[in-house]
Formats: sequence, C-alpha cells, structure tokens
Amino acid sequence: MKTITKITILLFTYSVGAQTAFHNYGNIKMHTNASIGFHTDLTNDGTLDNSNEGLAGFYSNNETRIVSGNNKATFYNVEIDAANNLELRNSLGITNELSFINGKVITPRSNSDISLDFILHDFYAGEDDNRHVDGYTTVLGSEEFTFPIGDDNRLRPMILPTQNQNATFKGAYFNEDPNSPNTFAQSFLTNQKQVFIENISQLEFWDLKGANKTTITLTWDNQSDIAAITNTIEQLKVVGWSKTENKWIDLGNSNVSGDLIKGEVTSNEFIPNDYEIITIGSGIADGSLNDVNIIFSPNGDSTNETLVFEGIEQYNKSLLEVYNRWGNLVYKTTNYKNDWNGKSNGRATIKENDDLPVGTYFYTLKFGQDNLNKKQKGWVYIQR
Repeated sequence: MKTITKITILLFTYSVGAQTAFHNYGNIKMHTNASIGFHTDLTNDGTLDNSNEGLAGFYSNNETRIVSGNNKATFYNVEIDAANNLELRNSLGITNELSFINGKVITPRSNSDISLDFILHDFYAGEDDNRHVDGYTTVLGSEEFTFPIGDDNRLRPMILPTQNQNATFKGAYFNEDPNSPNTFAQSFLTNQKQVFIENISQLEFWDLKGANKTTITLTWDNQSDIAAITNTIEQLKVVGWSKTENKWIDLGNSNVSGDLIKGEVTSNEFIPNDYEIITIGSGIADGSLNDVNIIFSPNGDSTNETLVFEGIEQYNKSLLEVYNRWGNLVYKTTNYKNDWNGKSNGRATIKENDDLPVGTYFYTLKFGQDNLNKKQKGWVYIQR
C-alpha cells in the first residue's frame, strides 16, 4: 500500500452502496515526496489543481475505479493499477509522469471534453494493448508526443511532431468503419472523396482536434488490412473528412515506412479542426489511368471559373495537356496550380490567350512526388 504523507486538505468521504468515495470540497496541496493512494473513487468538487510534487495512485483489484466531480483533478506523477480500469467522468491532469501498471483509462467517446490530459509534459510508460487510453487524450506542450490511445484491447497510437510553440491537441482512436461509425452522428462515406484518392480504410479512423497547423503520423498493424487499400505502401497517405466539403480530402504523404503488416505514414501540414476524422488512404497507383470527367464555366461569375483537380497541391510535379476533338494541343503547363481558365496557349488557335469555344476537350494529367509516375485522363467540358 502507498504511504500517505502530510497534505493540507478539507475533504469528506461517503458511501455509495458498498463503495466508499474520496470527496474533496476544499483545497488540496501535496508537498515534497507526498503520495496519496486512491483505493476508492475520487470525486473532486474543490481545488485539486496546484500539485507540482508527489505521486497519486489509483488502485483496484476488482472494481472499476472512477474519477468524477465538477472540477478537474491534476497531479504531478500518476500511476494506474486498476485491473478493471480507471473510468474518467471528468478530466484528469498530469504534469509530469504517468505509469500504466494495470488496466486502461476509459473516457466517454461521446464527450471529447473529458480526457486524460498531459500538461506541459508528455512522459509515460507501460502502454500496450491492455494498458492505454480507451477514449480521448489531450496534450499541451511543444515536444513530440505519441498519443497512448486505443480501442478495447488494441493500442493504436498516432504521433504528433515537435511544435514551434506550446499548443493543445486532442486525439482518440476508433476501431470502426467510417461508413457506419458507432460514436458519431454522421457517416463518412468512403466513396465521397477527391479524385486522387483511390481507396480509404473501412476498418479504423482517428479523431484529432487542434487549432494549430501540424503534421500527424498514423500507424497500422496486422489488423488494419493495408493490403485491401494498396499493395505498395508508398501509395499510402493520410486522408481527412472535410467539415466544409463533406468528403475525404488528401492530406498528403511526407513520409512512409514499414510493410503491409506494420508501419506508419506522415501527412503534410493541415489544421486538424478543419476535419471531422482522419484515417489512412491510398493514392492513384503508378502509371494508372482513371477516367475523370469535369465541367467548368469560365464566364466571369466567380463560380467554377477554373479547371480544378482537388489534391494536386499534394504533389511536387505535374504536367497537364489539353487537346481539342481533333487531337490538337490547346493547353499545356507544368506544375499545375488549378488556374486554367479555358484560354489556349497551343498552336491550334489563331493566337495565344484566345478563349476556347464551348465544347468538349480531352486531357491527360501526369503527376507525382519526385517524377511523373502517375497518370489520369478524361474529358473536360467548357461552358460559358
């Protein structure tokens, strides 16, 4: 049993059924080398957020240990040894170290405001499939942070890189099909996506919240069935469900490593709060040809004015060629910026920058990160 050293406290204990709860109404401060062991539930309706020393432990052999109350409790070091889990009904803060000894930390997936919070420190140890946060974790700081999150008996971390300033991010993992999720009111249909996205995982996704621009690294394991998405991990990328466009958006691939059984993929920079959820998808395979047909109307009304390939900005190189129905090249450019407004720069017209007439044109788009190893084709209809 943990030794209880002197603390300044006003508290009340009460019984609920056969269980006794530690109920704080006052102001608790833990002094040097202090430790407190909760072999009962903790209800905090007072001040328990100024502890910058000592250890708080949550212990149980059989019961689910519960943290509740109107105010968040914050401790310096925390250890969790609760065989039947620690359930958070209010957030729990940690300012130094966390030790997973036994059991999970359960937070309500239907209420992301309640989480296990790492405050200006991000050290923990002991996480695995049976010891992690089953729900939401929050981190405040600037150091690289691996979210110790999972779902049921499955640890599925995501990795936040070093930030250029202190920032707050929150995350959770869901072992669910985004097409029919259990814990979200809406569905995230995997067939509603940008054209450069080939496939999207139908087995899992993450929720990442944060107002600051960042990259994120997602991981996969042998249950992720990456082979159903692609046979080449270099095609993998992070994708996100856009809150404004209501479809999956390509968030890029700045790095990928591993194999089809285990690995990780890192996105380009994005703002997490712009997306409901994120997961792993795949891009168009090298050398593939997908017929994608587009209509746009460069008529000066500020709507649908240019030919747009959503997601092309994620690729370093591109070559766009547009032909008329007789096979004459009417437009060609490298590193396309989604800015073609239907004017010719080819030799098939009388002079450059003429508006091309209304009608159907045919295009090929080659693109890639380091070379033009991917290809898409289709027709584009210009209406004015």
